Amino acid sequence: MLKISRAKKEAMDRLSTKEGFIEALAIDQRGALKKMIQSEGQEPTNELIIEFKKLVSEELTPFASSILLDPEFGLDASDARHSEAGLLLAYEKTGYDATIPGRLPDLLEDWSVKSLKDKGADAIKFLLYYDIDEDTEINHQKHTFVERLGSECFGEDIPFYLELLSYDKNIQDNNSNEYAKVKPHKVNDMMKEFSKPQYRVDVLKVEVPVNMNVVEGFGEETIYTKAEAAAHFKEQSEATHLPFIFLSAGVSANLFQDTLEFAKESGSTFNGVLCGRATWKNGVHHFVANGEESARKWLQSEGKENIESLNKVVERTATSWHGKVEVSE
Repeated sequence: MLKISRAKKEAMDRLSTKEGFIEALAIDQRGALKKMIQSEGQEPTNELIIEFKKLVSEELTPFASSILLDPEFGLDASDARHSEAGLLLAYEKTGYDATIPGRLPDLLEDWSVKSLKDKGADAIKFLLYYDIDEDTEINHQKHTFVERLGSECFGEDIPFYLELLSYDKNIQDNNSNEYAKVKPHKVNDMMKEFSKPQYRVDVLKVEVPVNMNVVEGFGEETIYTKAEAAAHFKEQSEATHLPFIFLSAGVSANLFQDTLEFAKESGSTFNGVLCGRATWKNGVHHFVANGEESARKWLQSEGKENIESLNKVVERTATSWHGKVEVSE
């Protein structure tokens, strides 16, 4: 059971449905969104990125419990969100320095937890790349870093959402069959680590513990039988006492929804989603090729359908986080 202050509980309520499901929309992408715009043959100017985020926020937050944005390009989108949608703000610099071993984390230099809270954040989100089998010295740096961050959020009495992305320093491609074989260990053991009390994490945002494209019956190849995959989902829930939500990792809307159904069948007690590209990525083409009105129409039709159909699946498959949290007076 996670013990939190009343202020944190109220903030978490603002980010969730009244039943305690997190149906959050993520558009804190910076480098990835630039690449998406570039792939459509357009120079990804700051103005374009800001405008697209604002459009997504205007059109899709009426159907989301909250939105995750970055303070670099997302503050206009924050102002444009629906009045009942909560706000998460990202605190990490985008990407990592590939010339230094370990994918070390870094904070946005112009921001603090206090200043993000002053901008209306109901929670702080930080993304950490983590290899449970990485060199001890590198992982110690990451542990200390997250402890500091957790203390800063605790000091401001604001929920701390930690997004964990697994990797293996010896495997280049996370979509490879080689990585699929070690992914359950990487994801679930990393969740165990960051559920420890010294990190003061309130919600974990995590990958599913398997590559669904190589689960029996889901793709052309099979690395895990259905029974093996189900066991990994169950083990994931048992790895933490904290509320946890799934990220979509850029997979298609249909595969993500099928994954949530499978997670539920497997006994997972996940508490919702923070879903990004699976919801809005096809809107980028309309925005770049045909302009704002075309993108708006796409968001009002297919984008809305993506998020509403996902919400229905979440409400059918997720567990309320209310049962995992206790207010400490």
